[in-house]
Amino acid sequence: MTDNTNEKLLKIADNFPFKGEIIEIKRTGSGHINSTYLVTCTDSNVNYQYILQLINPTVFKKPDELMSNVMNVTSFLRNKIILDGGNPERETLTFLYTKDSSPYYRDEDGACWRAYNYIGACTTYDKGDDPIKMMRSAKAFGVFQKRLADYPIDNLFETIPNFHNTPARYDQLKEAIANNASGRLDMVREEIEFALSREKDASKLTDMIKSGDLPIRVTHNDTKINNVLFDLITNEAFCVIDLDTVMPGLSLYDFGDGIRSGAATADEDEQDLDKFNFDLNLYYAYAEGFLSEAATALTQNEVDNMAFSAKLMTLECGVRFLTDFLNGDVYFGIKYPEHNLVRCRTQFKLVREIEKNMDEMNEKTAELYRRALLEK
Repeated sequence: MTDNTNEKLLKIADNFPFKGEIIEIKRTGSGHINSTYLVTCTDSNVNYQYILQLINPTVFKKPDELMSNVMNVTSFLRNKIILDGGNPERETLTFLYTKDSSPYYRDEDGACWRAYNYIGACTTYDKGDDPIKMMRSAKAFGVFQKRLADYPIDNLFETIPNFHNTPARYDQLKEAIANNASGRLDMVREEIEFALSREKDASKLTDMIKSGDLPIRVTHNDTKINNVLFDLITNEAFCVIDLDTVMPGLSLYDFGDGIRSGAATADEDEQDLDKFNFDLNLYYAYAEGFLSEAATALTQNEVDNMAFSAKLMTLECGVRFLTDFLNGDVYFGIKYPEHNLVRCRTQFKLVREIEKNMDEMNEKTAELYRRALLEK
């Protein structure tokens, strides 16, 4: 960090009610969206730590709506955690208002900054590569869903419109096919046929929303395992983080994406498809963890479509990778020209394997749901 950068960060940090004198600001985290810094302060020989974060203006164009969602949801969670006898300082993020009582600070360049308390004695995992990690991360998202089940949904902004509107994603794919901006159409005929042959599945959940058969809930929309904090001593999952995509949606979006990102045997950009498979045991572990906490908050229609949601969220993601490949890689970051095509192929292979196991997944999910209700 240069002296000029350090001076600028100190000036920004001074707008937040940090306790004590700032003794260090250093870059932290591996996220690709927001720039994040760990601020260490001291007061009477006691250290306090905070996170100072620049909100990415390209991704989040309406910071007022974003921070309204984050502030209101975490405040609601704090009250629920207290009622449950938990520790609100560890079980949810605590965002700080500026000294001027604003949820963020806008600097002289127009950039928006926010701050929240740092949570220590914890770790994160990039991959849910065993059933215990998967179950524990799912329990954390199940608790998140359960505690927010009666949140006044009309108070939430839709910060990214149509984020999981799968029919809209198919419309974007068909537009990309028609335009063929990258000239790659002939390379992906097989992938296009795969996607279009499953287009009838795209509208199932959105149709159920329209008919009132699925409730709109608070959803996280990025339920990867690395968005859960695990206690360093117990290794239990205790806090869901990265709340920027919290908005109205379906519990099935969160569950399905947790499976998509967590129940595969390799990373989504694995080029050897023989190494990329669907792990049914990881699905069971995740479903068991999620239902052990959220079962009483869910409707029968939600439970009946949990396995299907894993297929749909994976299909939607593959369609998005394919669309971006056809458009010339304008959305997702790539490391080589075929990167998005590789990602598309892993997702479509996962869809095939989920389809083969769908009956068994539905039966096991129903069994786990019954068991969770009996244990409550």
